[in-house]
Amino acid sequence: MKAKLTAPLMYRYQRDTVFTEFPNSLHVDFYDDSVRVESWLTAKYGIYYDNLNKVFLRDSVVVINKEGDTLRTPELWWDQNLQKFYTTKPSRIDGKDKHIYCRDGIDAPQDMKVFTCHFPTGPFNLKEGMTTQ
Repeated sequence: MKAKLTAPLMYRYQRDTVFTEFPNSLHVDFYDDSVRVESWLTAKYGIYYDNLNKVFLRDSVVVINKEGDTLRTPELWWDQNLQKFYTTKPSRIDGKDKHIYCRDGIDAPQDMKVFTCHFPTGPFNLKEGMTTQ
């Protein structure tokens, strides 16, 4: 199992593009190869596009990994095939040793262990060996 999605309400649409809408919030747990939760996300709204294997999330999107790093953004795409998150919207990453604002979005694997911040602004602290990309 790679992920488990829970939501209080789900609508399934059979149109030109088959999709599932989650209008009243959703929560997703992501699992590693040992079926341990490695990260999770919440959002107030989401749409899963079946043919693309992608989920569009909006409204108070929060992703947290097991180290406690937290991504907050108004909109986020989750590509299930690539197992990654991305957005072009302003985003913020907070953690023990970082507080980074990404003005033009972010790209990250779903475990959130590393990330690419587009146009980072501070203040932020980086440990020796870490770089902003």
